[in-house]
Amino acid sequence: MSTSADEADLPRCWPTSDPLYVAYHDEEWGRPVTTEQGMYERLCLEGFQSGLSWLTILRKRENFRAAFKGFDPDAVARYGERDVKRLLGDAGIVRHRGKIEATIANARGVLALREAGTPLHELVWSYAPSTYGTPRTMADWHAQTPESKDLSKRLKAAGFRFVGPTTLWAAMQACGVVNDHLATCWVRETVQNDREASAFR
Repeated sequence: MSTSADEADLPRCWPTSDPLYVAYHDEEWGRPVTTEQGMYERLCLEGFQSGLSWLTILRKRENFRAAFKGFDPDAVARYGERDVKRLLGDAGIVRHRGKIEATIANARGVLALREAGTPLHELVWSYAPSTYGTPRTMADWHAQTPESKDLSKRLKAAGFRFVGPTTLWAAMQACGVVNDHLATCWVRETVQNDREASAFR
């Protein structure tokens, strides 16, 4: 993946010259995630990111997908201690027992929500703020919100782990629950159009 000089000069929400990070910003961050499996993956990856850089997670993303069956919650929910030990030996992912066990617990939480009639993606989108302004600078971004605090409590009650309000707000930003692209960002309008076309806007 390469980035041309013209593309590198486009105004973005954060400075980066890494092609993987540029592509993530331009093509994925803030675009609506409207499937159960997609939302499960993003919540788990945000949990793995805790204490690390997001670029580290991006570089290991395909390894994570291989390790967790494409983040199929039905498959991951069946993982047991043997799988945990196997994953702790997988150098391609973040080898943190708590985060690995959380990913399994979260899969079971996804299934519990589904059986209760509130699929994960629908639940997350139900916590979208009723009003939300356009950030002008990175200083306007929030670390957490009342909505992410309430969602954190709801998910923890369903058995989810590593879903604190800061982690959840980062996921809500990334999954398009809000459009947190800066006013000057070159993809903000496109992201907004994607959100307007989404059933969960």
